[in-house]
Amino acid sequence: MSDETETLTRFAPDSGTEVALPVHTDLLRLATAGSVDDGKSTLVGRLLHDTKSVLADQLDAVHRASADRGLSTPDLSLLVDGLRAEREQGITIDVAYRYFATGKRTFVLADTPGHVQYTRNTVTGASTAQLAVLLVDARKGVVEQTRRHAAVLALLGVPRLVLAVNKIDMVDFDESVHTAIAQEFARHARALGYSDEDVVTVPVSALHGDNVVERSERTPWYEGPALLEHLETVPVAPDPHDVPFRLPVQYVIRPRTAEYPDYRGYAGQVAAGVVNEGDEVVVLPGGARSRVSMVDTPDGPAQSAAAGRSITVLLEDDLDIARGDVIVSADNQPSVTDEFDATVCWLAEKPLSPRAKVLIKHGTRTVQAMATELATRFDEQELSSVDAPERLELNEIGKVRFRTSESLPIDAYADSRRTGSFIVLDPSDGSTLAAGLIGVPLDPLASAVTR
Repeated sequence: MSDETETLTRFAPDSGTEVALPVHTDLLRLATAGSVDDGKSTLVGRLLHDTKSVLADQLDAVHRASADRGLSTPDLSLLVDGLRAEREQGITIDVAYRYFATGKRTFVLADTPGHVQYTRNTVTGASTAQLAVLLVDARKGVVEQTRRHAAVLALLGVPRLVLAVNKIDMVDFDESVHTAIAQEFARHARALGYSDEDVVTVPVSALHGDNVVERSERTPWYEGPALLEHLETVPVAPDPHDVPFRLPVQYVIRPRTAEYPDYRGYAGQVAAGVVNEGDEVVVLPGGARSRVSMVDTPDGPAQSAAAGRSITVLLEDDLDIARGDVIVSADNQPSVTDEFDATVCWLAEKPLSPRAKVLIKHGTRTVQAMATELATRFDEQELSSVDAPERLELNEIGKVRFRTSESLPIDAYADSRRTGSFIVLDPSDGSTLAAGLIGVPLDPLASAVTR
């Protein structure tokens, strides 16, 4: 079992409270997305409430807050919207992470905002998701933000989608409404590269609980699973342990104590693959070779460690290694280059123009860079591209060529999500400008036409 799963089943960081959850080896990371007021937070609150994953004091606080607003039933969205501005405005602004478990699976859920200006947070929440629940309002159907979020999820490589047609009670549980929405979204999802098996549509009422945890008698025409049943049983790929080993170095550990006079370890979180004691490795970007003499963990030495685990690696040779270097498998190394193409989702009010100077943070290394070319801009609504755009505006997706001041060891995002991604920073204040995916082509998306 991974360290991550053990921690999640013992501690809920958002509440600061230890919780007694079952121990699972089966972990599903999922994200919610959709347009504003589609009911994402209410749906998440319903999942937490109906799976009995809410502490008594939290539920009491929701009851009190709901009563203060004059509501006759508890507003379950308050279980998720923790910021004061979120509660006052009734919207989600920040990504809210929630942890819950059933008898079959442990879940890490990222509830992301629906507002266009918070698309950056949607990218953050979905970046590690194995599945996304995309909500639509049954009264409105597929809207612009639905298509935008679907495109972002496709570019991020989220492999499975659930379209939750929420507020089905407000259209009198009309089967034809659900069918029309499902068919329209299926066409859009196919154009983005999803197969019919990758997308499941569920009619739900987050407010009343229809088809959320249990099947509803008010939708006799729906023969599929309830949302939770699908989440418990959908097959998902585990963390990619079969990809080449990558360890971005975060810190060099040298105790220089009487007990450890010669200890020199290189600490970080395994970004991809597996490392074993005795493996031959290369340190990039320099290229020095060595062999792993020890894999150290908080629980003591181990024979091996896989993706997601925080470790310290000791090598047979004394090498000049610093934060920002990457220790990789000698048999399968990433490219080391100072120029590369990437797909970026622009997340800042200030647009990106050609020749703009930025910072790129890749792994644990941050370097100066320049956007030397804006090759294309992707229109997620029409599924088409515009060549050589003058700029990329807020929430726009484009293919950009970067040149960096130092060479970086990079993988294609399609090969390794963690070492094939980066963020673009503003050199003046360090604020985040964009999320980038190395080598992800826009062409397959742009060439597809919604049928």
